[in-house]
Amino acid sequence: MASSKTTRGAAAERDTDGGTESVREEAAAPTGEGESTAGDLAGLEAGLDALDAVQTKRVSPAEVLVQKVLPPIVAVAVVLALWKVLVLAKVTDDYKLPDPGLVWDALRQLWLRGELLDIIWTSVSRGLFGFLIALVIATPLGLVVARVRFIRAGLGPILSGLQSLPSVAWVPPAVIWLGLNDQMMYTVILLGAVPSIANGLVAGIDQVPPLFLRAGRTLGARGLVSARHILLPAALPGYVAGLKQGWAFSWRSLMAAEIIAKSPDLGLGLGQYLENQRNNSDMAGVLLGILLILVVGIAIELLIFAPIERRVLRSRGLLASAR
Repeated sequence: MASSKTTRGAAAERDTDGGTESVREEAAAPTGEGESTAGDLAGLEAGLDALDAVQTKRVSPAEVLVQKVLPPIVAVAVVLALWKVLVLAKVTDDYKLPDPGLVWDALRQLWLRGELLDIIWTSVSRGLFGFLIALVIATPLGLVVARVRFIRAGLGPILSGLQSLPSVAWVPPAVIWLGLNDQMMYTVILLGAVPSIANGLVAGIDQVPPLFLRAGRTLGARGLVSARHILLPAALPGYVAGLKQGWAFSWRSLMAAEIIAKSPDLGLGLGQYLENQRNNSDMAGVLLGILLILVVGIAIELLIFAPIERRVLRSRGLLASAR
């Protein structure tokens, strides 16, 4: 005969048929403990939701001024002040390091003659058009290299080598092949930008989790459909980084071509203006050309590529790294 006796938090069972006795304890959870467990789970769920949520807040104009506008202004002011101190200290001859005021006068003369915007536009239009052509070529090339092992084994090292090759090395053969014309300029830009954009896309695709591709195949996404709706969106951060680097290589390649290849048929760009001032031994004009090349390159990056990068990072909850 078996009998049971229930107490708070335990139940004892006795068995006397075989002359032996066994006792089994069953722990009964108190009501308060169950409520505590449910509360912990709710808190954990809320914490995970908070991690997934993108924390955004409206930035005041004062914060934008302090965090974004003021630092570069201070940096430029420090550089100009140091430049002025070196000039006043006579660390070198005046024709080697002219006063900042002389560079400003050279800029003012270009503006008054109506040449400044024409010079800038000649280079910017070439650079952007060449970059767009490179984008059209490098995107499918990067997809094929990233997804086809045989092609990647053959072209992958070549793309990496082309990316490390100085762009100025392509100017002499491009002049011999095509002559002194815009086609030569665009060829040099393509040879500098295509490897950078393609390698950036390959790096982005390499970081796509295989689970995404398997899920896409399960839903019927294959070939170009998979590339359009799965690979490219998932690889977008790396692709955008490749685009930024591609623009930098485009701009550098164009400046190298404009400095070396000089012809009236090419028009006057920033690189040719810089070379003309060197031929005239006008150091103020040389420094002005360098500053214009630097400012235009940075402006294009900030006005075009930085907003695209922020939008991509914001869509992935990575605002902290976009600041």
